Amino acid sequence: MAASDEVDLLQQLESHRGRLLVGLMRSLPRGPRCAICRAPYEGIGGRVVGPMGFAPSRKNPRLCTRCFEKAPMGGQEMEVGILFADIRGFTTLAEHQAPDQVAGLLNRFYAGVVEVLCRHAIVDKLVGDEVMALYLPGLFDGEDPVGHMLGDAEALLATAGYGEGKPWVEVGVGLDFGTAFVGNVGAGEGKDFTAIGDVVNTAARLQAAAGPGEIVMSARIGRQAGPAAAGATPRELSLKGKSEPEQALVRSLAR
Repeated sequence: MAASDEVDLLQQLESHRGRLLVGLMRSLPRGPRCAICRAPYEGIGGRVVGPMGFAPSRKNPRLCTRCFEKAPMGGQEMEVGILFADIRGFTTLAEHQAPDQVAGLLNRFYAGVVEVLCRHAIVDKLVGDEVMALYLPGLFDGEDPVGHMLGDAEALLATAGYGEGKPWVEVGVGLDFGTAFVGNVGAGEGKDFTAIGDVVNTAARLQAAAGPGEIVMSARIGRQAGPAAAGATPRELSLKGKSEPEQALVRSLAR
């Protein structure tokens, strides 16, 4: 997808800027701001624009709710990176622990996930024991989405304790990069900013095929990552819903 298409989506997300006087935004005191529309969150500026809905987004606090949760319906096809991470054996784990212990484990897992992913990605969904994140080229200036996906995947496993002896929770990660429809879908208060397409399904299937401590990436990720994917082991996978085997690459942080 052409770079101009990616810019179009970002322009759509910041379309509310014209209604709020860009000059006023720039004149407000500096501080933490939305990476897209530059609305401030704190100080005098935050108090001025906060009542208008400019608060940190649950998708990523580096972005504001007006750019995502309250953005217009619709979107476009564009290149996007997809990351899925999942706790391995969660059903068995939940069966043998008290509900409050399971909740505590999930909260600890989610805290690490949000800290890692919000540096470069949009946290699309936190569902049960699984997380889905989007890496949009051009969203954060000067960033390499594929390189950050690999780095974040390793950081996620590190937060689970891999590389420091026995991990406190077993996690597997799946990665893919390709064309998807990206934007707000749904209706009314039920709308959500997300990505839809085969690349999303493939990343989810790769994650399902990952063992504890493994990052399973598509061949597309491997080609784009170049030296960053060095050391990954080829693995042919038969993925659910796919007519042809997937030639994946696997990096393991498990002992």
